[in-house]
Amino acid sequence: MSLNEMTLTKTQYESLSRDWFDAWNSHDPRAIASLYADDVVFTSPFIAKMELSDDGTITGIEAFFNYLQKALPRVPNLKFEPVANCLGVNGNTLVYRNQSSHIVTEIQTHTADGLIQSADVAYSIAPIRRNTHGSR
Repeated sequence: MSLNEMTLTKTQYESLSRDWFDAWNSHDPRAIASLYADDVVFTSPFIAKMELSDDGTITGIEAFFNYLQKALPRVPNLKFEPVANCLGVNGNTLVYRNQSSHIVTEIQTHTADGLIQSADVAYSIAPIRRNTHGSR
């Protein structure tokens, strides 16, 4: 059952999003892992770059926790700034800016109890400059 099948409210999605940003910005692997299901499937170009998986996918909370323990020290200035939380039919997509000014998305599906079941991360090819002159 996905979160949408549970008919979560906008407020509940916003709360899950805040918890996710707080956990990642804390740099605490346990806090981050607590948001993900035991059988999580997590896909990220960073996993492939770290040579933890040829296809950039790891499965299971133990592998995910191992990834966090190796990845977080490599990015001591890690900071995720929320841009948008987009709701879909089967979950949500978090859009955020990282410490290198890249725009990042994480497409998430969830378990019945709100844990992240799967996550697929994508990064902008180059840093995205902030618009400091207003919109056009």
